[in-house]
Amino acid sequence: MNKNDKIAPSELFEKIPDLVLPLFEGVTYPWEVLPKIKEYILSLINGGIEGYKALKEGVLIGENVKISPLSVIEPPAIIGEETEIRPGAYLRGNVIIGKKCVIGNSTEIKNSILFDHVDAPHYNYIGDSILGNGAHMGAGVIASNLKSDKTNVTVRGQRSYETGLRKMGAILGDRAEIGCGAVLNPGTVIGKSTSVYPLSCVRGIIEECSIVKSGNNVIKKD
Repeated sequence: MNKNDKIAPSELFEKIPDLVLPLFEGVTYPWEVLPKIKEYILSLINGGIEGYKALKEGVLIGENVKISPLSVIEPPAIIGEETEIRPGAYLRGNVIIGKKCVIGNSTEIKNSILFDHVDAPHYNYIGDSILGNGAHMGAGVIASNLKSDKTNVTVRGQRSYETGLRKMGAILGDRAEIGCGAVLNPGTVIGKSTSVYPLSCVRGIIEECSIVKSGNNVIKKD
């Protein structure tokens, strides 16, 4: 890995939650876990998780989870303690959501991992993505996971990384803040504590502690 592209899990996430830590063991790039999510969830469901109970077949929830009857949760899925699933949320399966997260109205998630304290409260699409601790998606943020030509996704930074994946959305480091209406193109990696302005169209690797004012206007925070 080019040392200038800080995209290893240890660079993006200060602490990987215990629930998903085994998925990241031996991983060089975070997107390598995306094809493994389903089987990992099924193994946890079959083995059971202390403090979790079955909401229905194929769905485990932690303590004090709030789930609106107007939401849709397709298995397999795991939802961490004190997370809130609001009316109109749609979990399409192969989803792991950490502790104290908010998944809101018209937010759709599939084949993704959300760490702890993640907010996706309004009109968000999260496909084949990983959102780090404390990441926040403003209203209408889209993590697009499929290129228009349907070819495999390449992550582009100081060098190009061939993922071998036809579908890959965004990887958000801890405390990444994405402004309302932004579009994260397939293969986008956002570093820790980086902020993206509303209505931005973002692609490639964005360094930690940056401010993305527009697609080509990126500055470092003071």
